[in-house]
Amino acid sequence: MTIKIKVKNGDIDIENDVIATIVGGAAIANPGVVGMASKATFRDGMNQILNRENYAKGVLVHQDDNGINVEVYIVVEYGTKLSEVSKSVQNKVKYNLDALLGIRATEVNVVVQGVRVSD
Repeated sequence: MTIKIKVKNGDIDIENDVIATIVGGAAIANPGVVGMASKATFRDGMNQILNRENYAKGVLVHQDDNGINVEVYIVVEYGTKLSEVSKSVQNKVKYNLDALLGIRATEVNVVVQGVRVSD
């Protein structure tokens, strides 16, 4: 699936993997986020933290008339306030999508798939 943007000189198609990479990079840049998690934990491995090449497994993108809806699956560090980390991820993802791609995210839903305890 691609996101289609109509501009004066034609159309721009942005693949979901590109959006997922930008969303994943924005998510892990937040303090308290250990990494991205798979949205299909039973199929992909429950304890697996995704690397940059696999961010698409941890991000769902849906397009509607007003923009896009994004679901981000993350693993957070033990001892962090989940609501603050989630708000930070939402704000950073919305900002990066707008700044880098010119796409308006109408919703950014954060799903905390796990908590990692530091050694």
